[in-house]
Amino acid sequence: MSKLLRLVTVTAALTITASVASAAGLNFAWNDCPSGGGVQNKTFACASNTGTNTLVGSFIPPVGVSAATGIEVVVDLLTAGPAYSDWWAFRNVGTCRQTALSANADFTGGPSNCTDYFVGAASGGLTNFESGFSGTANRARIKALWAVPPANAGPLDSGTEYYAFKFNISNAKTVGTGACTGCADNVCLVLNMIRITQPVGVGNFDVSDEATSRIATWQSEVAGTCLPVPARNRTWGSVKALYR
Repeated sequence: MSKLLRLVTVTAALTITASVASAAGLNFAWNDCPSGGGVQNKTFACASNTGTNTLVGSFIPPVGVSAATGIEVVVDLLTAGPAYSDWWAFRNVGTCRQTALSANADFTGGPSNCTDYFVGAASGGLTNFESGFSGTANRARIKALWAVPPANAGPLDSGTEYYAFKFNISNAKTVGTGACTGCADNVCLVLNMIRITQPVGVGNFDVSDEATSRIATWQSEVAGTCLPVPARNRTWGSVKALYR
């Protein structure tokens, strides 16, 4: 297959109090966080409509997070071929697998190898799914957010890896009548950014660097074909465009 578009990621230069420590970083893996045995690649025979594939996002926070109230998430997907694959078309009305993607931040039932900051108290979910993102026909962007009640806000340890969220992708409509094409396509899934939110006036933190690996692949896609270019400092206005 041809090389997939290289992704550009962003590190914020915030005008409010915020900092990013060099140890801060993101991980994205199938089944669990990398230190808990999560894997970068997932293969599927595309021969069944049953089962679910789970992606786990996790992060190591920067120094200085004193009252984390939640997270905002940006994930990019790139599928092989000139147009976005139907099997990966989620959420929007009329898409082939509209309800095949769900998301949550509940780790009370496992896995439990990384630290669960939310401990079941977070509410939220998917907020947007945009295929053809940024004028690229085979690219999509997913946004999601979760928050805890103010009474649950607390500090994060910069030396700890925390669970952030799960993406659950069902195998519905893979085979048979009404099946969607593209299950066998090579796909890159990149956790582009996690914004750690805090109360107004305290300051948010944007984490966009990689810890172990913030790239997950499907059907043995080579991660090197979707490696992000080195992060560059941007203005706060350009960072906000990620959340438009």
